[in-house]
Amino acid sequence: MTESTESVTPPQKKPHLVRRLYNWTLSWADTPYGAPALAVLSFIESSFFPIPPDVLLIALCFSKPARWFRYALLCSVASVLGGVLGWYIGIAFWDFSSSFFFHYVPGFTPKVFDLVQQKYQANAFLAILTAAFTPIPYKVFTIASGVFDVPLQTLVLASAVGRSGRFFLVAILIRACGTPIRGFLERYFEWACIALFVLALLGFMAIKWLA
Repeated sequence: MTESTESVTPPQKKPHLVRRLYNWTLSWADTPYGAPALAVLSFIESSFFPIPPDVLLIALCFSKPARWFRYALLCSVASVLGGVLGWYIGIAFWDFSSSFFFHYVPGFTPKVFDLVQQKYQANAFLAILTAAFTPIPYKVFTIASGVFDVPLQTLVLASAVGRSGRFFLVAILIRACGTPIRGFLERYFEWACIALFVLALLGFMAIKWLA
């Protein structure tokens, strides 16, 4: 009796969650709903959603490079409008929603809020501008601006400069570098996300040290 010599295909390893998220965002770029999805993600990320809009912005700019300006502008405007929502949450609903944010939304702790208040007392415009441009969670600053009575016009102006600077920089790099940048992200995307997380932690540490 002859034993079967057929090879057995080993089971495929399931991609990591971050990789699946990356593939999912790329799939939006090939649908008619990519731009609306970018707007919604940018809007809600400014107040409570934990995933930054940069991932989808990158995917869309890779898919349709000629529309880089439109995507960066859409992302910037929606993010600033989301920041206004965060300001209203802080000024009108913080007493009712603070426990939710402190328990379920990354970046929100009473200690961080105390540090943000100190930054606002020193220079609210510069604090918001820094958070809008860097990996520091912008949502913490938008809601805190309402809690600590930062004028809405200060939030909008600083956010417009910081958010547009960040998203247009991403879009311009993709437009200018194209395929080499895409290959790097596809190969080292997990490491890029880890680096972004580390930068966010360093940003919070910088707030503490400068306080």
